[in-house]
Amino acid sequence: MTLREKVYEESVKWVGSRPITFAEFLDIEGHDNHAELVDGVLEERSVVQLDHEKLLRWVDRVLDLYVEERDLGIVLGSRTAVEIHPFRGRLPDLLFVRQDRMEIVKQKAVYGAPDLVMEVISPGDRPSDVIALETDYRSIGVAEIVFIDQRKRAVRLLRRRESEYAEEVMTAGAIVLETLGSLRLELDWLFLEPRPRRRATVELLLSQSEIGG
Repeated sequence: MTLREKVYEESVKWVGSRPITFAEFLDIEGHDNHAELVDGVLEERSVVQLDHEKLLRWVDRVLDLYVEERDLGIVLGSRTAVEIHPFRGRLPDLLFVRQDRMEIVKQKAVYGAPDLVMEVISPGDRPSDVIALETDYRSIGVAEIVFIDQRKRAVRLLRRRESEYAEEVMTAGAIVLETLGSLRLELDWLFLEPRPRRRATVELLLSQSEIGG
């Protein structure tokens, strides 16, 4: 693969006298305020905008209610750390772990690959940071990785297939989340406002899943 674009980016990092471990990262006061552990260094992520937060809260609540009703597992938000390796940790916007894999969810962090990770891309996110996120999630074997780009009104969905990932980019229709029993989320729900009421959306999704099987 050849490099396609040269970019100049700025980032804020917190560096110690030696690499910070994941265990130490979890004990640092305020580590969950938009900072992640990247190769032993604390790296700040861009502050989210209102559109990002509104979308994330809607998706979080809808998936949480659906998962609870179906007793599928647990949905967690952006203050939950995921260990990538002993010197690297991420804070996904949203993650899901199946009921039969709950042993990886501990009090302070998730130690293992979530079944689903969702990230909402903000205008301030650096391209290299998004690539690094994807690389990390691939490296630990996350089954489904979803990137939602509000500016482009597009969803990029990656599904693990044995040792590789199948990629799908969608700008219309619905995304199907296999890790949630082929749950369908309409793209209009993600990108058009006002969004449907969360409880009514969950009831619709539950009825569709009953019809489907």
